[in-house]
Amino acid sequence: MEHRGFKARNILTGFARRSTLARRPIVGRRPRISLLPTPYSLLLALLYLLASISIPSAHAQGSHPTDELIKGVRFEQNLNQQLPLDLTFQDEAGQKVQLADYFGQKPVILVFAYYDCPMLCTLVLNGLAATLNNLTFDIGDQFEVITVSIDPTDTPALATAKKAVYLEQYRQPEAGAGWHFLVGEDAAIDQLTQAAGFYYQYDSDKQEYAHPTGIMVVTPAGKIARYFYGIDFPARDVRLGLVEATANKIGSPVDQLLLLCYHYDPVVGEYTVAIMNVIRLAGLTTVAAIGAVVMVLFRRERGRKLGESLSKA
Repeated sequence: MEHRGFKARNILTGFARRSTLARRPIVGRRPRISLLPTPYSLLLALLYLLASISIPSAHAQGSHPTDELIKGVRFEQNLNQQLPLDLTFQDEAGQKVQLADYFGQKPVILVFAYYDCPMLCTLVLNGLAATLNNLTFDIGDQFEVITVSIDPTDTPALATAKKAVYLEQYRQPEAGAGWHFLVGEDAAIDQLTQAAGFYYQYDSDKQEYAHPTGIMVVTPAGKIARYFYGIDFPARDVRLGLVEATANKIGSPVDQLLLLCYHYDPVVGEYTVAIMNVIRLAGLTTVAAIGAVVMVLFRRERGRKLGESLSKA
């Protein structure tokens, strides 16, 4: 029995030693990687499968109404669309006005917001104010700004308070005559936003509006010329948009040159480099430079020959 026990211990010891050696990588060889799933990996896979089955059913039952609201929030590019300028609103002073009162001579920057918006409208208006401060054009001189509330319950008092905030941020507080904050009724708001391609939704649970972010540049005749998306609007792009909206009636020769090098991309809502125009402009510049050099050399040679002929005489 003792002999058998000793033999059994040797067998077990040898088995343990072999299993230990099997787990050690042999020098010069790669360790074997088992392709068989472990119980832990099987459990994770099962949990993942259950999660993937349960999540779609929750959406199907409408447990996320915010997602449905967001689907209706967007900008549609209605370029060259005529805005209904006969619509009536109230300005910040409570006076009835028509949109046509702000058009005819200058381009207009149009922005939709609502005056007790908890966050997004403030970001848009802050971004617009920063851009206006960086423009070399002045509100009321080269263009007008119209902010229209999408909330029919907003009042002229709210519009006045909001206007005061942003005039204080603008570099020329006296420009209030050129920046207008309007309120209106449902029908007028709906007609204007639909014509502008601005689609928003009201979240009755949160009592807030879900809306896209951006601004529009409108021609003096009331047609949409440009869209700029987001909350940050490059001053160069907005300036070029205003110049184009007036058919180049405002701006400088530099703006005309920039419009040769940049073109408006309606997909992204910004001005991008017009490669072919840049190449053409570079080619013309090169030809002009070569022509100037040839002219200088020709005149120099002509002067040299004239000098030689005079010296011989």
